[in-house]
Amino acid sequence: MKNSPFKIASLGIQHVLAMYAGAVIVPLIVGGALGLSGEELTYLVSIDILMCGVATILQVWRNQFFGIGLPVVLGCTFTAVSPMIAIGGQYGITAIYGSILVSGLFVILVGKYFGNLVRFFPPVVTGSVVTIIGITLIPVAMNNMAGGEGSADYGSLSNLALAFGTLFFIIILYRLFTGFIRSVSILLGLFAGTAAAFLMGKSDFSAVGEASWFHMVQPFYFGMPTFEPAAILTMIIIAMVSLVESTGVYFALGDICGKKLDKKDLANGYRAEGLAIVLGGLFNAFPYTTYSQNVGLLQLSGVKTKNVIYTAGVFLVLLGLVPKIGAMTTVIPSAVLGGAMIAMFGMVIAYGIKMLSQVDFSSQENLLIIACSVGMGLGVTAVPGLFAEMPESIRILTDNGIVAGSLTAIALNLVFNVKTSKAKTAASKLEEKAA
Repeated sequence: MKNSPFKIASLGIQHVLAMYAGAVIVPLIVGGALGLSGEELTYLVSIDILMCGVATILQVWRNQFFGIGLPVVLGCTFTAVSPMIAIGGQYGITAIYGSILVSGLFVILVGKYFGNLVRFFPPVVTGSVVTIIGITLIPVAMNNMAGGEGSADYGSLSNLALAFGTLFFIIILYRLFTGFIRSVSILLGLFAGTAAAFLMGKSDFSAVGEASWFHMVQPFYFGMPTFEPAAILTMIIIAMVSLVESTGVYFALGDICGKKLDKKDLANGYRAEGLAIVLGGLFNAFPYTTYSQNVGLLQLSGVKTKNVIYTAGVFLVLLGLVPKIGAMTTVIPSAVLGGAMIAMFGMVIAYGIKMLSQVDFSSQENLLIIACSVGMGLGVTAVPGLFAEMPESIRILTDNGIVAGSLTAIALNLVFNVKTSKAKTAASKLEEKAA
């Protein structure tokens, strides 16, 4: 029974369930914010699920060019949600996919060298960026809790009851359960909230009946990509931050599996992510990164074989080919989604703070990096017209709060930490020579 097909299949399905809520909520948020139709939203959810499977298989399948060969699951990255909404709102949905394509190609090109660039993205930089992203997502969640911006019943008691009921249900699951139930609490919360909405007459399942049982994916479903410099820069920064997060997951998995990773392994892993991002751009899906929740599930189950992850990848591909399953997620009311978003986006902020906990807070320089980058990111987000009179070439860097905050963190880290460490190294060498 140890390696029976039934056990491998059941463990594969468990991995799918652990990442499913995170995988489907991204297209629901982005598609809802961009005002996509029910049919378009169904396609977006379905293609995302399918591409999660493809991306996972690419990463597990180690070869000469790509794939780290560890039991890692890939899904769409939450750090890209707010930037994609901002890009789509300013330049249109085709600019989202143009920027994703270029950022994927960038990751493939720098994959061999990124191990040497990690020092430019210490926790003080990545923690600040992730914190900014999480905070800028909260207004999206609050609007959904009220029923969705522009809805006829915006802020109604029924919407608030659904939103807070969903949130409280998720909290109760976290309080009463551990392990697998806790890992899928968001998904269970969405199911419970939608069931309650159905009883209240606020869920419409007609989209499920209208959706087909099978479809073929098609490239550039939303149109040919367009390329905007500001959008491209934004997505490249997001890709770099995701690679830093993935590096931590790679080393954690290497430790769990008893495999020591070298530069070649890391480069293969980075290139697999870059390839997944490019495919996401081609088929109008999303940027992909490693999912840490599946690492926890790996530790919980104790099963480290790649066959389980291959199986999970295949299940995701099959699910993505069935639009009816994708349509099931589109019937989730905005208020229910908003309640779950508070928990999920709050976790993004908490994760950013956790990353910042690794920072040496006795250093005034680090405190200033965090203060200026988070302040700049939130300031530009709250007052978007601040740099309206600046030249277009400057506004590329200032129109988006995440870009402004990220570049501030990177620049100040270079000024205070990288140059300082170089100076200290040079001084110590001179002292050694003198001795």
